[in-house]
Amino acid sequence: MKRTVVLVVTVMAFGLTACTQNNKPSNNNKAQANAEISIKGDETNGQEEGNEQSMSVKEMNAEMFKHNIMDYKKNPNKWQFKGDKPAIIDFYATWCGPCQMTAPILEEVARDYNGQIDVYKVDVDKQRELAELFGIRSIPSILFIPKVGEPKMKKGAMNREEFEEAIKSTLLQ
Repeated sequence: MKRTVVLVVTVMAFGLTACTQNNKPSNNNKAQANAEISIKGDETNGQEEGNEQSMSVKEMNAEMFKHNIMDYKKNPNKWQFKGDKPAIIDFYATWCGPCQMTAPILEEVARDYNGQIDVYKVDVDKQRELAELFGIRSIPSILFIPKVGEPKMKKGAMNREEFEEAIKSTLLQ
């Protein structure tokens, strides 16, 4: 009995820790996955699409990244942050369970630190160039970008306390 409980807890913990890009639905399952997403009210990472103006977390594409964070085309060998305040970037996918669990926490962080920290999300399926730029192999992966210094990447789902610790130690020093 004790072994069974330990095995179940271990499997659940492993499943909730992080998704890998190899877990992406196959072409056969994409229609079913898209149907499930539609049933949930067309949500992306726990947020409604088309409502990005009022969201705290902003969806980011490569052009926005080059304009707001760093122009990796002009300056590929040196990190040169362009933002006026620290930033957090959540690399996620719509099919990733841990990413969906992280989304509301990230929304809270964005609301609580509004005006102090910019919070973005990058869909790794739509923005492959950005995912490749940072070598994203598992999701969620969270990039913490201070105004001065090098960014730091955290892999896997994070709870609120872990976000607070990372923000205080990396972004608001």
